[in-house]
Amino acid sequence: MDNWFALLTIPSRAKKIAISLTACFILFTANPAFSQSLPKESLVPGGIANIVVADAKNPRPEVKYNKIPIMTVKKADKWIAVVGIPLSTKPGKQFISVTTAGKSKKLAFTVKDKKYRTQHITIKNKRKVNPNKMDMTRINKERPIIRSALKHWSESTDIKLAFQTPVKGVKSSSFGSRRVFNNQPRRPHSGMDIAAALGVEITAPSAGKVIDFGDYFFNGNSVFVDHGQGLISMYCHMDSITVKVGQTVKTGDKLGTVGKTGRVTGPHLHWTVSLNNARVDPALFLKEE
Repeated sequence: MDNWFALLTIPSRAKKIAISLTACFILFTANPAFSQSLPKESLVPGGIANIVVADAKNPRPEVKYNKIPIMTVKKADKWIAVVGIPLSTKPGKQFISVTTAGKSKKLAFTVKDKKYRTQHITIKNKRKVNPNKMDMTRINKERPIIRSALKHWSESTDIKLAFQTPVKGVKSSSFGSRRVFNNQPRRPHSGMDIAAALGVEITAPSAGKVIDFGDYFFNGNSVFVDHGQGLISMYCHMDSITVKVGQTVKTGDKLGTVGKTGRVTGPHLHWTVSLNNARVDPALFLKEE
């Protein structure tokens, strides 16, 4: 308020110039195009490492982690590697390889341990916990399709890393929870569950391209969106799907509606984010969290 009061005390012409410059400053700082947003860093299994790998005056470097290509984005005057850390990663030092203009180097980052909570869930349909032989035949056919979509890579320089929540609801299960179905331990929860009423609209959290969709034994009706450079989002247990393969979507575009297909206890959205084929916590991309 003091700055605006000071403007009132200066001559008219100078006042107009000062107001104009102030407005430009506000526009500059509010416009995300001037600075790439990065996901929140969390150096734990299922988290993300944001690592400076080169000066922006150099060509975009080639970065790999466990021989897998890594997203690199330009922020200010630096190239940043945005590295997804798999849930299976052990605490300790990890290394990425960086190649710039024919020269290679290794950079280290340290992963800390994290104890995720254990969640006990009762599933009435016992086949969704212990599939029969016919179910396993279907599951074994579906697994490579899902894996292929989640490790998809496309070159892109226009990546929006600040996400919005894809559905209005209540977070019912957090990423990384150790799952126990009907007293039987299973793999950790690889996404975020958001409880919502049947038929509530699911929207794209960021711009991207639909690369696949289908109906799967565990995941139910699902959609996969490619956001560029190994960043894939998956939406499961949907009631309806309203997009097609190859369709480009903008932030907020409808993907479908909340359902209860697949292995569920009630209607909700299971939202997975995969970065360099590592399932990471979707909350790290949310602007409001």
